Amino acid sequence: MNCVIRVSDKTKEKMLKYYADKKRDKVIPYVVFQAQDGDTVVTMYESGKIMFQGTSADVDSTMWLEMDGQNKAEKKEKKKQGKYYSCSSIGSDEVGTGDYFGPIVVTASYVKKEDIPYLEELGIRDSKKMTDQKILEIAPKVAKRISYKSIILTNQEYNEKHTKDNNMNKIKAIMHNKVLYQLVQETKDAYDYIIVDEFAKENRYYDYVKESTEIQRGITFITKAEDQNLAVACSSVISRYLFLKEFDKLSDSLHLPLPKGAGKDVDKMGEEIVATYGSEKLKEVAKLNFANTSRILKTVIF
Repeated sequence: MNCVIRVSDKTKEKMLKYYADKKRDKVIPYVVFQAQDGDTVVTMYESGKIMFQGTSADVDSTMWLEMDGQNKAEKKEKKKQGKYYSCSSIGSDEVGTGDYFGPIVVTASYVKKEDIPYLEELGIRDSKKMTDQKILEIAPKVAKRISYKSIILTNQEYNEKHTKDNNMNKIKAIMHNKVLYQLVQETKDAYDYIIVDEFAKENRYYDYVKESTEIQRGITFITKAEDQNLAVACSSVISRYLFLKEFDKLSDSLHLPLPKGAGKDVDKMGEEIVATYGSEKLKEVAKLNFANTSRILKTVIF
């Protein structure tokens, strides 16, 4: 799917900052930048046009139109018409899986239908579509309003768990299952759905968690769930908040300003960490299965 939009110069500046660590290296004539964000390729042309390509092109382009003040009422009405939006629900989401440095955080949240107006007033949405400053501002307010459970998996724990048979998706599934099960057990009030943003098909997900002693059933798996369900969106925001706090602690412990993502600036910082602390330090602060490791060490040794 292809979508082409035009936005104000102010919104373009926000896009440049948002996609800074997602930019592709290749230089294209008449193109300001091209970036890969999940399954969407974003190309900003010097003419002012911005093209979104991919299965989520419509969702991502609409996000920027809304931020620009366009189609706001239409977007809001469309959300409210979705059956997963105006309901009481439990939803989970994770952050940190695309960052070389920093932990993986998974959160499950319980949102009552009567909480929706308050969360809308705060501006809750998918954390990937919010600035870190906004998340740091509103996440504590969300945490006081709703019930939630979170798990933080450090880099060292991730490296110990990650194997060929225990891949990233399996690790995520186990973490989602744990927080969902715990929250469901503690939730006394009724809810309509348990929702997970689909990172694996239902059968595969349950295959991942089959060895867990306590398994949460009755999950609804949907793509782009953060845009359709406020419980998932809240989980995304709280997870990002916790990630940012842990990321800052990690940076402070190294006395280095760690970059997010997995781009060239991450490779440079990895080389500095190895030069300062030795290659073994990467086991504590980075996800070793990322391609960055081989680039940093110039040869695959793990």
